[in-house]
Amino acid sequence: MKQIAIISGKGGTGKTTLSASLSYLFQNPVMSDCDVDASNLHLLLSPVELKQSYEYYGGKKAEIDYEKCTNCGICKDKCRFDAIDFQQGRYVINEYACEGCKLCVLTCPEKAIKLVENLAGYYYESKCPKGVLVHGDLNPGEETSGGLVAEIRKKSFSVGESLKKDVIIIDGAPGIGCPATSSVAGVNYAIIVTEPTLSGFHDLQRAVETLKKMRVKFGVVINKFDLNESVSSSLEEWCFSENIDFLGKIPFDEMVNLATREAKPIILYEDSISSKYIKSIYQKILQILFNK
Repeated sequence: MKQIAIISGKGGTGKTTLSASLSYLFQNPVMSDCDVDASNLHLLLSPVELKQSYEYYGGKKAEIDYEKCTNCGICKDKCRFDAIDFQQGRYVINEYACEGCKLCVLTCPEKAIKLVENLAGYYYESKCPKGVLVHGDLNPGEETSGGLVAEIRKKSFSVGESLKKDVIIIDGAPGIGCPATSSVAGVNYAIIVTEPTLSGFHDLQRAVETLKKMRVKFGVVINKFDLNESVSSSLEEWCFSENIDFLGKIPFDEMVNLATREAKPIILYEDSISSKYIKSIYQKILQILFNK
């Protein structure tokens, strides 16, 4: 079972559009949405049934035992994150501001505060017309998205093994932070989707550097290449000079907007220009991973 992660140096490059299309082109995949801060792959894959829902606990937050609390206010004075407020005659923890640093626990003279496991989000196993989608959502303000990505990937792998799937398509998190590295750790191949802008070029280079350090094999796709063919040429030349797999280019396509409004992958539109280019990229991936 091969794991293919689609990532980008920044958000908005077309990563999810390509992920959804590849999910339809591969014959026996598990789809995995690891962009948990802005999960949206399910909008294009249209789940028809929620099979399982799981709670994700990440990090710890402070909790006050009011039977022991004497309202001395030391915890509020010591808190460096302004996470403790005085409301309706007692001190309360602001769960969105609490960082779980434990200073209030250590300084409370009555031992009335403790750290408890924090419900940071949820992840799901859903049935789609194409197969199985594993996806998740991080609660607002939470910062443990890398951990939730790891849980989604573990669940995707176990589902893939049990159903004898051939491929796991991972819609990874953008950037080079913890969620992004958690999306690509241990995959067989990563695809970096970039765009023909100077900022896109810069973010591509950072993503490439990260993947090289992680020793993950990867290739590059330029989306909307015809919006700036000069920068696109520079991107392509740079890939060849760095001996990077150049998987192909995708043109700007107004039908992508239509596909998004209709909540369908662009690959399903035969009249789409970009779908032809995506099929060519798919063939190159088959050659690289399966020698087809």
